[in-house]
Amino acid sequence: MSKGRLEAFSDGVIAIIITIMVLTMKVPHGDRVEALVPLIPTFFSYVLSFVYVGIYWNNHHHLLHTCHAVTGVMLWANLHLLFWLSLLPFATGWMGENHFAAAPTVLYAVMLLMAGIAYSLLEQAIMRAQGQDSILKQAVGRDWKGKVSVALYLLAIVVALHFPEIADAVFVAAALLWLIPDPRIERHLARQQNLAIPPEEHDGVTKRLDILS
Repeated sequence: MSKGRLEAFSDGVIAIIITIMVLTMKVPHGDRVEALVPLIPTFFSYVLSFVYVGIYWNNHHHLLHTCHAVTGVMLWANLHLLFWLSLLPFATGWMGENHFAAAPTVLYAVMLLMAGIAYSLLEQAIMRAQGQDSILKQAVGRDWKGKVSVALYLLAIVVALHFPEIADAVFVAAALLWLIPDPRIERHLARQQNLAIPPEEHDGVTKRLDILS
């Protein structure tokens, strides 16, 4: 399978996930603004999940940008990630409908934890496929953001049992950690491209960029 086909399939699944999530917000029967008030918790849970799905989509694109070939292990690791992401609409709807109660919040934290682990496994699969000189491994390094995220999701699971509102704050903190797309892969790829350009051509490109800016 080509990288393009894998990326297209993943983009399609993620688009469907977002579509299903928005359908959890039922249209109110009343025609007054007050009729929207019961939907506020559902709306906030949708926004939170939309941000998370967007983060995964963005960083998934960066991961595949480092690949030149797709292995069978990468295919299954990618499906594993999509499986946990596909459960987010259910967890999102349950948490919103029950106003961020303890049990739904715990389930939501578990979904995020498993998705985070699945993303790390996909990273490892790509690194193994690329060998010793893995572009992704050089760019990601020790992956402190991934480790911190898993720790935050574990904390949210424990805290949500008694203080769901604190767990919600942890979800937001973890999302903010990833909200800005990870620039390490882009910087590493740009550095490699610059090294691949002969010095005289690199100077010309630099001059053209200066003119455009």
